[in-house]
Amino acid sequence: MLEIQKHASVAAGAALAGRNLQTTLADIWRRHPKLDSHERGAIQDIAYGVARHGGLLHALLDNLATKEIKEDALRNLMLVALYQLQFTRAAPHAVVDFAVQSIERARLLHAKGFVNGALRTFLREREARVEQAINSGDEAKYSYPQWWIDKLKIQYNQQVTGILETGNQHPPMTLRVNRRQTSVVEYLQILQTDNISATQTGPDAITLTQPISLEKLPGFHDGLVSIQDASAQFAATLLDLQDGQRVLDACAAPGGKAAHILECADVQLLALDDDEARLQPIHENFARLGLHGIVHCTDAADVKTWWDKKTFDRILIDAPCSGSGVVKRHPDIKWARRATDLAKFTKQQSRLLNALWQCLAQGGKLLYVTCSVFKEENQDQLQAFLTRHPDAASLPLNLPLTTNGQILPDDIHDGFYYALLQKN
Repeated sequence: MLEIQKHASVAAGAALAGRNLQTTLADIWRRHPKLDSHERGAIQDIAYGVARHGGLLHALLDNLATKEIKEDALRNLMLVALYQLQFTRAAPHAVVDFAVQSIERARLLHAKGFVNGALRTFLREREARVEQAINSGDEAKYSYPQWWIDKLKIQYNQQVTGILETGNQHPPMTLRVNRRQTSVVEYLQILQTDNISATQTGPDAITLTQPISLEKLPGFHDGLVSIQDASAQFAATLLDLQDGQRVLDACAAPGGKAAHILECADVQLLALDDDEARLQPIHENFARLGLHGIVHCTDAADVKTWWDKKTFDRILIDAPCSGSGVVKRHPDIKWARRATDLAKFTKQQSRLLNALWQCLAQGGKLLYVTCSVFKEENQDQLQAFLTRHPDAASLPLNLPLTTNGQILPDDIHDGFYYALLQKN
């Protein structure tokens, strides 16, 4: 547990400071190649858990501390230990003992007494301490930044509690069945043969009752299925794809929606992304699934650098956004975002919409997508675009989960927004 606590403290601290958790963990794996799969799994679970419940854990620690904690290493270790005591089945005495040893190894000997005393106090007075922390404010109660909570209260009123609490749940493991190789019914039978419990949750979607590793997922490496949230799978079906169409996926990385498009119809697909490092997963996904599309690294909005003046029948803009709808999967987003970031994202979104509209054929359809629940990026963005472009018509969505295009997060779905436009 010493190694687990040490590395989890580094990762959790980075996430709460606004850094990308996946990148931080990848760096830890690179620098410590001797960590086995069990240790990596435990480190990842703890780091994600601390990010998920960071507001409550900070409030608990502040409640237990008699003076300001100035050392980041000490604060991060305490957050990890409190998370283990409150949210995991780790033996309490072992958590406390190893936390004290970790402090010794970190050469913070002056803090040994505080760590031991504070954690044991928490164990004795857990219920009262948690209640005090929750009552200290919204950030502790919901584990989101205050600006985020305030914005959702304004935009969603009575739905706000459900949105926030759902975002703090563990995400489900949802698969997308490759309809070119099998069907949902056939793959459910394969899972049943392997004693893996699952249910159909979309036209091509299957959600597992319990997540499992990819190594245990039948047919994954043979391209039978991919991992993709149920909400994200609506994109390909909403595009109304037909064989022979010319299709653009303007912000394609890491390639899940692009692959789904190719699974649904024999189209000429051009997939673009402006991040060279993020193109490799697209190529890997296509190869694993037996699919073929053209992939380029470029800024989709800078059309003069890549467009051959041949219009597209369908365009997908999975736009850069706050990610406020996918915090179940990426809890570090909560602490990385600032209220001022929304203006930056809405500017990027407007630029993409304006630039790519000229690339759409008459009668063609453009699908605008975000994984956000903030209206500035969604309904407000759509209305502004329609005002600027009188030749654009907003089409109705055949999605029972949506309200004005918005899918709110629930037990199965991430928060997504969809707007389908047609050029008159």
